[in-house]
Amino acid sequence: MSDAAKSEDHVETEPPVLYEVNDDGVAIISLNRPKYHNAQNGKMLYGLDAAYKRAIDDDNVKVIVLKGNGKNFSAGHDIGSPGRDAHETQDRVHLWWDHADKPGAELQYVREQEAYLGLTRRWRDMPKPTIAMVQGACIAGGLMLAWACDMIIASDTAFFSDPVVRMGIPGVEYFAHPFELNPRIAKEFLFLGERMSAERAYQMGMVNRVVALDDLEKETLDIAGRMAKMPRLGLSLTKQAINHIEDLQGKRTGMDAVFHMHHFAHAHNSLISDDNLGGFDAKSMAASQRDEKK
Repeated sequence: MSDAAKSEDHVETEPPVLYEVNDDGVAIISLNRPKYHNAQNGKMLYGLDAAYKRAIDDDNVKVIVLKGNGKNFSAGHDIGSPGRDAHETQDRVHLWWDHADKPGAELQYVREQEAYLGLTRRWRDMPKPTIAMVQGACIAGGLMLAWACDMIIASDTAFFSDPVVRMGIPGVEYFAHPFELNPRIAKEFLFLGERMSAERAYQMGMVNRVVALDDLEKETLDIAGRMAKMPRLGLSLTKQAINHIEDLQGKRTGMDAVFHMHHFAHAHNSLISDDNLGGFDAKSMAASQRDEKK
C-alpha cells in the first residue's frame, strides 16, 4: 500500500464528539474515537469544549453527561494514533498564543497550558452540573475528563490509572490526585501506576456509584434526570460553593506548582533522550501495563 493510500485509510470521517439533548433537559456528550479508545487529540478536546459551551448556552439543558463511545471511556491523551495533531494549530479559547511554531519546550508548555490544564479547569468551573459515565479504561488524560465532572458513575468493568510516572513525570497535567484520593492512596496510585478497579475507586470516594455495565446508561441518565428537576441557580451555586472550598484547601495553587514540575520532567526527558515522553508511545505504555499484570 502506498503512503498516500495509508494516509487516506487513516482519515477519520466521524466527528470526534457527538451531542444530543434528551427530554429531561440532559445534554449527552459522547467522545467518539472508539477505534482509538477515545484518545484525546486536539480536535476532540476543542470539539468537547464547543459541545460544553453549546450545553451551557441552552437554557433547556440543566445537567450534562459525558460518556465515551465504544469499549472504553478514554485511554488518555493521544500519543500515538494516526490522528494525533499536537503539532497543529487549533482555535484556542484562552489567551495563550499559538504553540505550533514555537521552539524548544515552549511548544509543549504553551499547548498544555491551553489544551490540557486550561481546558480542564474551564470545564470544572462550568456553572451546570456534570456527570462522567465511565466504562472500561479511564487512563491518565481520561482521568482529567472524568475528574473535571461533578460526579462519576462507573460500570463494574471500569478501571482507572495514571501510569505516567514511568515517563519520569509526576502525574497528568490536571493534578487533582490528592483531592480525588486520600494522599497516601494517591501516592500508591502514582508510584505503582497500576489499575484501580471501579469498586476500589468507589471505596476511596473517587466514584459516586458503581453499576453493572448493562445498567450504566440507564442509571446515569436517571440520576441526571433527577438532578435536572432542581432549580438551575441552586445547582450552580452549590457547585461553586464546593469548588470554592476545594480551592481554599489548595487545589488550584497546588496544581499550578505541579504543572511546572510536569514540564521540568518533559524538559529533562528531552535533554537526556531527545523525547519529552521518555521514549514511551501508546503501544509501549499499554505494553508496560500489561506486563505489570502478569
